[in-house]
Amino acid sequence: MAERVLTARELNRAVLARQYLLEPSAGSIVKTLAAIGGLQAQYAPSMYVGLWSRMRDVERDALTRALQRRSVVQATLMRITIHLVAKRDYWPFALATRAARRELWIRNMRGGAQAAELEELAARVRDHLTRAGQISRRELDALVGKQHSIGVGQWIDLVRVPPAGTWERRRADLFAAAEDWVGPAPQLSPEDAVAQLVRSYLAGFGPASRTDIASYTGLPRRELTPACERLRLRTFRSEDGEELLDVPRGVLPDPEQPAPVRFLPTWDATLLVHARRARILPEEHRAKIFHVRNPHSEATFLVDGAVAGTWKARDGKIELHPFGTLDGAARRDLRAEADRLAAFHV
Repeated sequence: MAERVLTARELNRAVLARQYLLEPSAGSIVKTLAAIGGLQAQYAPSMYVGLWSRMRDVERDALTRALQRRSVVQATLMRITIHLVAKRDYWPFALATRAARRELWIRNMRGGAQAAELEELAARVRDHLTRAGQISRRELDALVGKQHSIGVGQWIDLVRVPPAGTWERRRADLFAAAEDWVGPAPQLSPEDAVAQLVRSYLAGFGPASRTDIASYTGLPRRELTPACERLRLRTFRSEDGEELLDVPRGVLPDPEQPAPVRFLPTWDATLLVHARRARILPEEHRAKIFHVRNPHSEATFLVDGAVAGTWKARDGKIELHPFGTLDGAARRDLRAEADRLAAFHV
């Protein structure tokens, strides 16, 4: 039987629905993060805004409290980028990506420290953490050298400790060993960890191709193939004929379902290359959001499920910068949502 072909519009609505950008989540922060596969958090306020856009009546302090209670964790994970994830997802994601992160770091060092040296530096950090429990960025720089502070974190599992990396103290400059903060790593093979990561990705961003999965996770396709084969997945085809994988009960909403206006933070994962086929970020606007002169990207707003402009919080208000002319209904909806976001910022 021929596989069902999914249109770009169907994929757009599927990703929006799974990311709670069609209907907001009524669940807890932990359940929401687990459902969407986590949030990128290179800039601390981004994870707060990302949750605000996806949840009903969430308060800023609720996320800070969740970080303090350790029910959610902030750490370097997929593609050596900072993510906010549910506690239960931390170890599977960390174990699944550990080897790929190390390989990526060594490859990008271009003649810098090699694995053996970073192992030795990581041992110094472990000794410090055994004695002190935590380590600041300044202490880490002094202990291993500023040029190795990020790299050594791929050889020892570190998490960011609040209040660092929160709305109130945005610089993520305090760390603890994941074994102490989250708890010991489970008895989970790398293969099982990869399978859990793939399942989480598809639940939050599927249906998706193997290339999409590799792009998001940072794992080579050769490592993804066994995981995809061991999982019970359904398959579709994209309009260009590429195979798309999905979890058995992944929601596929009516493609004509209206998509409300939504505000997204910088580096929201729905706009990254792995989600290109969903066309949440129209290609003609990509260079306006991601470019070398602005490494933090731009905060955006969506109209009918697609980026239609950028926004900035300034002087207690949300400034809107649309890319084109918007109709009256869209302008009214954006203004109302912008006022809610302004209140969240205060």
